[in-house]
Formats: sequence, structure tokens, C-alpha cells
Amino acid sequence: MIRRLRRAYRGMRLGTRLALGLGALALVVFAVVGTALTTYMRDYLSAQLDDQLGLAQVAQSKSIAENGTLQGKKYYRWYYAVYDVSGGTAVLRKPEEPGDLPADIAPLTSLARAQAGGRTEMLRTARISGEGEYRLRACEVEPGVVLVSGAPMDDIDATVRRLITVQVVAFGLALAALVVFGRRMLRRGLNPLSDMAHTAHGIASHDLTESAARLPLRADERGGGPEVEELRTAFNTMLEHIDRSLAVRAEAEQRLRRFVADASHELRTPLMSVRGYADLFQYAAANAPEERDRHLARLRAEAARMGVLLDDLLLLARLDAAEVDAPLRVQDADLAELVGEAAAAFRASHPERPLTVMPGPAALRLRLDPHRVRQVLDNLLTNAAVHTPAGTKVSMAVALEQETAVVRVEDAGPGIPAADRERIFDRFYRVDKARSRDRGGSGLGLSVASALVRAHGGTIELSSEPGSTVFTVRLPPRGLTDR
Repeated sequence: MIRRLRRAYRGMRLGTRLALGLGALALVVFAVVGTALTTYMRDYLSAQLDDQLGLAQVAQSKSIAENGTLQGKKYYRWYYAVYDVSGGTAVLRKPEEPGDLPADIAPLTSLARAQAGGRTEMLRTARISGEGEYRLRACEVEPGVVLVSGAPMDDIDATVRRLITVQVVAFGLALAALVVFGRRMLRRGLNPLSDMAHTAHGIASHDLTESAARLPLRADERGGGPEVEELRTAFNTMLEHIDRSLAVRAEAEQRLRRFVADASHELRTPLMSVRGYADLFQYAAANAPEERDRHLARLRAEAARMGVLLDDLLLLARLDAAEVDAPLRVQDADLAELVGEAAAAFRASHPERPLTVMPGPAALRLRLDPHRVRQVLDNLLTNAAVHTPAGTKVSMAVALEQETAVVRVEDAGPGIPAADRERIFDRFYRVDKARSRDRGGSGLGLSVASALVRAHGGTIELSSEPGSTVFTVRLPPRGLTDR
């Protein structure tokens, strides 16, 4: 039975359980208050009766002292007994009227004997056979004479019973109202929790394995107090975080698919070229020996191009997993010297492109990987050469701004459209989709440059307008060693 009640209680809703708990607590409070009130009322009425007995005995004592017996006004159902106690025993004097004494006088005689020799009044509650409970009071009228008066306690008991009845009815109604209305108020206050539960069930019904999965549901039910509001805010914040994480995951999966597709496409072209030139080389070796060297050179060029592409892909993969296999070999190096070397190499490979190196610090030593920083500079210069018309001016500048090393590569080309600037550092992204791969490259140069700069803890920024495209590389101040 107890187990069944426990299972039933555990199966109740939280609002019902709280209401029952509140009702049980209220029941305990009502019981304590009722008991205290009843006890106080009974003691108060008993004290009133004691005072009434005392006042009556004052007047009765005078009558006994003057007449020897009790005469005068008497109360209904009160009993009076006069005892002589001078001989050590309680001897009852004959009453004035037979109705002054009950049939059972033993409780009165016992109190008279106890009062013998006492100087203060004695009070006692006793049960008289056939009459019920009486409040007895004994006092010494004169030496050797004791008056015992008894007053019925029926009225007190009846008053206490009525008080208990009123308390039980009032407390019962209050308890029922508390449970019923308290349950309604608690359910209303807990509605936001129910809304969160429905929201959680709705989320559970969503298929989150899809790449485009989102969480459009939110717990919007208001109310419930500051604590519930705080929980609702935390719940919605968690959902926002999960939603953003799903969006990032979906974007990452989409980028991965696009990356795999682009990489496959980029590798397919040189592989097809290698296969074609291999077939031509085989044919030339047998039928046209004079063409063999030319086809062999093309084979080597396509293989080299495919090797560069694979090296870039490997570098990007290692940068993405830098915590496992860091591709940087950091050492003390002069950034100004690296800029000069990159400029000299660019002039040698692109003599038709005028390059200017702006005045700057003679030396700017940092903690960096000189090979990778040189690769960043070469990629930025190559990008300027590939995507601008012949004869376009290019400039480089190195400076120290607010303890940060800054390198700027600027060209006076047509600029980059605003729609392409946000994706300019994406892998395999080309501004000019129609440009051939021989001129436009694989689309990894700026991605590699951006990843290498981030690996150094720096940033790379782009600003472009017609006639001016500037790439700004900033390396962190903690890398500075000497100037």
C-alpha cells in the first residue's frame, strides 16, 4: 500500500506535488495553532472559574463564620461542604440543604484533608461520580474549619468542544482552498516549465543529423517569477548556442563538400594533362623523336604544378590541425630583410611590373618563421601580378605602428568587386571565374597567406577600390625582439 502511494505520488505533476506538500505543511501549522489556541482557551476559562470560586468563597466564609453553616446565595449545580479538621480528620458538618452535597463526597473530603493545616487555598480538578468533572477549591474559614466548593466544568468542556469544531471546519475549508487554489496558482506559475518541456520535445522530434538542421523553437512563455525567468533565459540561450553550432556545422560541411569538389576538380586537370602528355610522349618516342623532349617538358611542368597544389593543400591541412602538427619553425628574423628579398624576387620574375619599396625601418626583428612569412609576401605579390594588367604599379611598405609590425602590399589595378571581398580568402575562390588556371592559379594563394598570418597570431586585411587594392598584414607585438 505504501509503495503504491509512493508510486502514485511520484507520478503526479510537479504543481500537484507542491500543492500537496504545501497542504501538508499548512495542516501541521493549523494543528499547532489549533492546539495552542484550544489549550490557551481552556486554561483561560479554568482561571476564570477559579476566580469565580474564590470570590464566592470570600462571601461564603463570612456566612460560615457567623452562622456555622453556609447560608445565602448559591449557584446552580455548585456544591459546598464544611469540614472540621481540628482533630486531624475531616468531619463533615451537616449542610443547610441536602442539595449542597453530591452523592459522591470523597473528592471533597480528600481535598479538605489535604487543606488541613494549610494556609493557602488549594485547587483541584476531580471527577465526581454521576456528575462529571468539577473544579474544587478549598480554603480555611477559621482555624480548624475548611470550606470546599465545587463548580461544574461542563460549560468549559462544551465551549472547548465548540471551539475545536469551529477550528476543524475552518481549518479544513482553508486547507481545501489552499490546496485547490494553490495548485492552480502553482500550475500557472509553472507554465513556463511546461513550455520548456514542450519545446524540448519539439526539438527531440527534429532530425539534427541533416546538414541544414536548425532549431527554430524557443520557450516564449513568460511569468513564473525571477527564478523561472532566469531558467527560461538560460534555456533559450542554450538553444541559441546549439542553433549557432548547427549553423557552423552546416557551413563547415558545406565548405568541406565545396573544398573536396574544388580540390578534385583542380587535381583532375593536371592529372588529365599528365595522362595526355604521357600518351603523346609514348607516341613521340616511337614515331616522332624530335617531339619527345617537348612533351617531356610539359609532363614535368604539369607534375610540378600538381606538386605545388598538393603542397598548398597539405599546408592548409596542417594549419587547420596546428595543435597536432605545427607547421611553423619560429626563429629570430628580420622582417625588413624578408620584404627586400621578396621584392627582389618579384622584380626578377616580373620585370614588366614596376615595384616600389617604400622607406621604412632598416631592420625589424621578430620571432617568426622566415620561410612561411616569405611565402605570404610572395603570394601577395603574385596575386597583384596575376590579377592586374601588365605595367600596373605595385608597392610594398613595412612599418612599426603601435608596437605592431605592419606590411602593406598595394597595386594600382582595377580593384576587387565588393561582392567578392568577403570570400577573397576562401579556398579555391577566384574573382575572375573565366580566368584560365595558367594565369589565375589554383585559388589557394590568398587562403594560404591568410592561414599563415593567423598561425603567427596576426591578421590580414583587404581594402579595395578602383585604382587601389591594399593587403595589410599585422604581426603581433609579442613577436618583436629588436628594432
